[in-house]
Amino acid sequence: MKVVTDTNVLYAAFVSKEGTCARLLELLLSSGSLVLSQFILDELRRHLLAKKRLGAARVDRQLEFLASSSLRVTPAEVPAEVCRDADDLPVLGTLVAANADCLVTGDRDLLDLGQFRGHPILSPRQFLQRTR
Repeated sequence: MKVVTDTNVLYAAFVSKEGTCARLLELLLSSGSLVLSQFILDELRRHLLAKKRLGAARVDRQLEFLASSSLRVTPAEVPAEVCRDADDLPVLGTLVAANADCLVTGDRDLLDLGQFRGHPILSPRQFLQRTR
């Protein structure tokens, strides 16, 4: 199984260290199912540094672990009219490039799509319910 997670899911997992997103990330890392792109890693780094004001060295160590524990792909091109938020295009492109089984996100714009090119778009809770 290959699963792409959006930045908001990863951020919640890092910040809370408990709860749905943390359980999801633990499951994906332990099963080798996590797929990321450099875009998602860079966006996560920006958010962790800006919102949590964590030290750059600590954030970089965490991201190095995440990168080494995941499959990394270069996002495919996705037409701008596909979604409302241009920042979501590389996330959808990551889903397509990986030919992943699904995208897990908390982003309402992406969740409203329901699927993209045959790939389901699920909330963290929906994904965990399906994997039980």
